[in-house]
Amino acid sequence: MAIELYWGSGSPFAWRVMLTLEVKGLAYESKLLESSKGEYKTPAYLRLNPRGKVPTLKDGDFVLYESLAIMSYLDRKYPDPPLFGKTAEETGLIWRALAECESYVVSANDKVVRPIFFGKGLDKIEEIRQAAQTLRQEFNTIDERFADSHWLVGDKISAADIGTFPLVQLILRAASKEAAQPFNLGMLPLAQTFPNVARWVQRIEALPNYQRTYPPHWRQ
Repeated sequence: MAIELYWGSGSPFAWRVMLTLEVKGLAYESKLLESSKGEYKTPAYLRLNPRGKVPTLKDGDFVLYESLAIMSYLDRKYPDPPLFGKTAEETGLIWRALAECESYVVSANDKVVRPIFFGKGLDKIEEIRQAAQTLRQEFNTIDERFADSHWLVGDKISAADIGTFPLVQLILRAASKEAAQPFNLGMLPLAQTFPNVARWVQRIEALPNYQRTYPPHWRQ
């Protein structure tokens, strides 16, 4: 039975799973849900994912949600190419990078992106600026890691890159919006502020089938 992926356009967590599927060359049936139409909360979808969020993966009779869990599952069941490392050391470094992303990037991203995209909380200027400072520090850490390597861990793309990239793209999109100007996010132009990150973004964008994963509403 085909893999089914339930996802939402612009969700960095769903984007992680789409990139994983494409890098592994796995066929899957795309199930695009629209939050604005209440499709995350239908009884049928809530039976698959009671949290009413994306992504959710269905592989035969097995159903799984939460992006990192799905990525780990796919890597274990479909191990070529390996995305969570070939050695214990690589695996540890990959999970460290993912843990850092979850601990420091995700929450700061949310504090910056939501006000800019949805116009709520724009009056919390100091909180947004502090979150932006955290993001700049994390971008700088990532940029330094690329000084000696094309990828976050090892010499090939890994789950560390796939897990981090969509969050980076989301903040860059937010930084390009007019609503971001009062906050002096200090992210753009990326090639000048974080040149190694800019080259890494280009490497991922050059992956085969990358365009299939790109959020469709971002093209509008």
